[in-house]
Amino acid sequence: MGPIRSFMAWEVAGGVALLAAAVVALAWANVAPDSYASFWALEVAGHPLSAVVNDGLMTIFFLLIGLEVKRELAIGELSDRRAAVVPLAAAIGGMLLPAAIFLAIAGSTPAANGWGIPMATDVAFALAVLASLRSRVPASLWAFLLGVAVIDDIGAIIVIAVAYSGGISGAWLAAAVGTLIAFWLLIRLGVRLVPLYVALGIAAWAFTALSGVHATIAGVAIGLLIPATLAGAPPEKAPLARTVHALHPWSSFLVLPIFALANAGIVFAAGEFGTEGALAASLGVALGLLVGKSIGIPLGAWIAIRIGAGRMPTAASWRQVAGIGMVAGIGFTVSLFITDLAFDNPALQDAARIGVLAGSVLAAIAGGTMLWLAARRGERAEGEPA
Repeated sequence: MGPIRSFMAWEVAGGVALLAAAVVALAWANVAPDSYASFWALEVAGHPLSAVVNDGLMTIFFLLIGLEVKRELAIGELSDRRAAVVPLAAAIGGMLLPAAIFLAIAGSTPAANGWGIPMATDVAFALAVLASLRSRVPASLWAFLLGVAVIDDIGAIIVIAVAYSGGISGAWLAAAVGTLIAFWLLIRLGVRLVPLYVALGIAAWAFTALSGVHATIAGVAIGLLIPATLAGAPPEKAPLARTVHALHPWSSFLVLPIFALANAGIVFAAGEFGTEGALAASLGVALGLLVGKSIGIPLGAWIAIRIGAGRMPTAASWRQVAGIGMVAGIGFTVSLFITDLAFDNPALQDAARIGVLAGSVLAAIAGGTMLWLAARRGERAEGEPA
């Protein structure tokens, strides 16, 4: 559990930095909107600074997602098929129902392409909510939430690669795949020249961007290729654990706060929802996160347990599982990322971002309250005479 505890600690601390950056972005955008817009429109190598952050810098974040997915599948909770069934079913319910709610509200409007926005969970903020409750939440629910979030990340990666990538160039895609194969072969041969791997990673990123698939997918692919185990050594000495240890602070305290600064700056002005589809986009995202996750996650878990395919998290109640479903409705980072991919219209982007912020805040409050009440009820029950 050492690497998992370390991962959670970084995520919780990173959630605080992310929140601070989001508050700064909102204040900056509303106090000096022209300054905010012009700063992120500055060109770097022919691209707006915001695009450099979203398409380039965020690759580090997605590399970490790939690494965490690999670790969970190789040696973590998801390596045990029976243990993985309940978080898998919960995550599927927590992705499908939010998308369905969004389409029911906005499917007939120009905002229909935003169906992927409420599918995501922000693990940093979600774990920060659990951390605020300390020992009131059983350890099994931390693991359950992490498992749901990892599978949720896999779903988000698939959605970005399939639904939010441009026209695919077979030649550049083949070049990207070839580079990744070379990366894998060098690992198999035991080559330890880090600069060579870095060069291949940059090449894979560039070829992926040129292919029409979103460039950050290259980061995920590289993360999945890095070994989670090393013969004769404990897991924390393996390349995967060392890479996570090296990159996690940079992602938590530099990459994600800069991303929040670039994407959370919503200007709250009169007529915000005047564009066709804007109100539907905002409501669809907010209700997808708040209602879709709250119902979809416990429903998926209940079905898996009911049919005997998995087991209930240890020492947890259904009220607590429902609370975890609400907390998982915090969809900040990846939801904002998908918003940028889903819409070209700035008005729809801002409306969806308002939905992300509103849904995430309400989900955090509702989930935290539910878990707190469940803990109080449990304490009373234990203290009562038999």
